[in-house]
Amino acid sequence: MQIIDNSVHQRVYTISELTADIKSLLEENFPFIWLSGEISNFRVPVSGHFYFTLKDQKAQVSAVMFRGQNRNLRFVPEDGMSVTGLGRISVYEPRGSYQIILEYLEPEGVGALQVSFEQMKARLSAEGLFDDRHKKPLPFLPEKISVITSPTGAVVHDILRVISRRFPNCHVEIIPVRVQGDEAEGEIVSALKLLSTRDDADVAILARGGGSLEDLHAFNSEGVTRAIFDSPIPIVSAVGHETDFTIADFVADLRAPTPSVAAELVVPLKQDLQEACSGLSNRLIRQFHRYLDQHRSRVSELSERLTDPKKRIQDMRLMADDLTARLIRVFRNDMRQRREQLSWRVNQLKALSPTAILERGYSITRTVPGSVVLMDSHRVSKGQQLEVMLAKGGLICRVEGKTEDGQTDKTDI
Repeated sequence: MQIIDNSVHQRVYTISELTADIKSLLEENFPFIWLSGEISNFRVPVSGHFYFTLKDQKAQVSAVMFRGQNRNLRFVPEDGMSVTGLGRISVYEPRGSYQIILEYLEPEGVGALQVSFEQMKARLSAEGLFDDRHKKPLPFLPEKISVITSPTGAVVHDILRVISRRFPNCHVEIIPVRVQGDEAEGEIVSALKLLSTRDDADVAILARGGGSLEDLHAFNSEGVTRAIFDSPIPIVSAVGHETDFTIADFVADLRAPTPSVAAELVVPLKQDLQEACSGLSNRLIRQFHRYLDQHRSRVSELSERLTDPKKRIQDMRLMADDLTARLIRVFRNDMRQRREQLSWRVNQLKALSPTAILERGYSITRTVPGSVVLMDSHRVSKGQQLEVMLAKGGLICRVEGKTEDGQTDKTDI
């Protein structure tokens, strides 16, 4: 067993002293360092500071980035993102832990601007700002074109040259703005708001020449994107070269690969319109002459078929007289036939009349009293009174005897 020599002076550290010495040692030896790692446990409390952990395969360290520094970032850190940052080591004495306080942070392998571009593009796309249903159609023939660009660059001259060549007397308005630098975003937003407030242009071109992602940063900003989306006037984006894409391109009503193409898209070729108008005018004249010829032929045909009104009236009178005579003849024939039918029926009735039968020598015998017509000799008795009706007058008789089939009844002898 080792015996400690009490004669040797020993310093006993308190926790605070040890932590303070460690803090001084670390902070003095690592004032600013570059550090790379993967973000995890990323969180943002109400204070606005960024708190997260930087780790690799073997170790991890707590990291913080205060609001004053993180508001200058052009991207939003996310869990799983590999980053490189500049910071200083700090010891948080109440917990006895060390952390790195970051002053600068950028994505590892991909620039911060590119990450910011992709993040904002995804977020605005999710909001529906790029949907086709929000795209406004360009006017066929604008009376006034507004161009938002730098007044000193080659872009404005290219646009004016193309518009002047295609439609010389078209009204073009230049709204000068910076297209690069820290003040570019604010000036472009102000120009778009002015355009919306005045609302006297039919279409607007937002243009600048090509450049790096840093040069085109203003056209990838959220402020410019939302100002384009809110504009009631159709916006044509013509930023950079054909291979350059900005968020302004996605939200604009139409993207042109170059500023010169944008000028060609917003105005038609005047010569083509003149030729089209001339062709339509000639076609209209031909159609009108064809229409007149057809109606002249029709009028001529109808004129030939049209007779003199007096002659037409005379013909109608003759026709009326003829129809009247035919009607009278038909009526008389009908009346004659009806009279003949009536006379025949009357004769038929007369032939069947009892009076007619009596006039032919027949008589009708009836019982007295009772006036029952006799048709059978068995129904009367000897000595019974009978009434015999003749064609003229009648007889009252007494039965003296009866016969049957011309033979005298023997009971009556």
